Amino acid sequence: MSAEKIRRRTVLGTAAAASLAPAGLLTGCALGSDEGNNQAEGEKNTKNPLGVKEDAPLDVVIFNGGFGEDYAKAHQVMYKESFPKAEVKHTAVVEIGKTLQPRFIEGNPPDFINNSGSNAMDAGKLVAEEQLTDLKELLDVPSLDQPGKTVRQTLLPGAVETGMFDGKMFILNYAYTVYGIWYSKKLFADKGWEYGKTWDDHIALCKKIKASGMAPWTYAGVHPRYMSWPVISTAVKFAGKQVALDIDNLVPNAWQSEGMKMAADAWYQIVKDKYILDGSPGLDHKQSQTEWCKGNAAFISCGSWLENEQAAVTPQGFNMTVAPTPSLGAGDKLPFAAIRGTAGEPYIVPAKAKNPRGGMELMRHMLSMKGAKDFTGKVKSLTIVAGAADGLSFTPGLASCVEAIKASGDNGFNWIYQIYYRKLERNLVDAACGEFFSGRSTPAEFLAACQKGADEIAKDASFKKYKRS
Repeated sequence: MSAEKIRRRTVLGTAAAASLAPAGLLTGCALGSDEGNNQAEGEKNTKNPLGVKEDAPLDVVIFNGGFGEDYAKAHQVMYKESFPKAEVKHTAVVEIGKTLQPRFIEGNPPDFINNSGSNAMDAGKLVAEEQLTDLKELLDVPSLDQPGKTVRQTLLPGAVETGMFDGKMFILNYAYTVYGIWYSKKLFADKGWEYGKTWDDHIALCKKIKASGMAPWTYAGVHPRYMSWPVISTAVKFAGKQVALDIDNLVPNAWQSEGMKMAADAWYQIVKDKYILDGSPGLDHKQSQTEWCKGNAAFISCGSWLENEQAAVTPQGFNMTVAPTPSLGAGDKLPFAAIRGTAGEPYIVPAKAKNPRGGMELMRHMLSMKGAKDFTGKVKSLTIVAGAADGLSFTPGLASCVEAIKASGDNGFNWIYQIYYRKLERNLVDAACGEFFSGRSTPAEFLAACQKGADEIAKDASFKKYKRS
């Protein structure tokens, strides 16, 4: 068996692949051969700077989640206008990993993938095993519709960094996502409630909300990591951005820093005082969000895809709004307005794709002003293309995100350990959050469990380690 085949098997995980692939695929040398897998390439010129072969088929697989698939179809129409001879195959699925792992193992991955959702493939592993195309060439070619600028020059600050590993960009994080605490402005106005900017004010409001017969909080108990986001945000605002940097870099005891201890102690109050909707530990993300939209809970932790994901069940005039986590006190290193904002929603071009240049060209169309404006209009989310939201009318949730980003300014923050080490967030921190927010563990036990997970990754030689500065 060739070294390349062994590498493909390693990145996808023998155990996971064995449960997904046809019987016998992982025995002997039954993996797909690389021979004959010639990649399509055309002539580079001003109109075709990436050298796309004009009649080469393009195989696209999209995660059918909060953003749906209509935006992707619109981008593919743009691609077809540029390359009318190309056949574009569009597939939208919920379980990206389950669908695509067998294709990677066989050496026949798609040309373009929206690697998102709870079943997304491990990006850090894919990079470590050389399964992804370096996107530098895409960044350095001219923008599709902004004359005189390269693609790189049209992007917001920090957009490229979130997809970089050891100085190379392998992931295009396209949507600019704002994470925070969401509530209904209409509900708060009707009840005469005011969002608490300090932790004491937040707890006082939770007490008032509970007395009214409504639960202050709900969360996605099936995916409890959603609640790790406000905990880490609280710690970062209290102790500074180094908190997130240390977590990303697997610094010893990063999860048990003073900032994390203060944050965990604060958030434990909503658990022990029973400020969480009964049954939340058994709800998935959509179920918890629907309970929130129905007015059965006042707060929920989520990213800015929430508005589009809940469009079908959001009541008229609900006016959903995002807000930063409350400040622990006057000693916080960052102001109340500081909020987590980051390039998110990952797109990749497999290194073994048949038409990787077509995959990058589709990204170039997405990163055009036209492509970005269309995305924002369809899914109510910002993109990493600077100025693409100018002149658009905003829905309430998106408007609140724009206001939050402006108010946060240079105080915005982010962490990317979940990109480097997917297992750490999706399995280990997720499990720790499940125990903590269901009341089965204390703050100290919660942080110890997270730290144990980080230590496991740090000591595991099978994980390539990355450093953020």
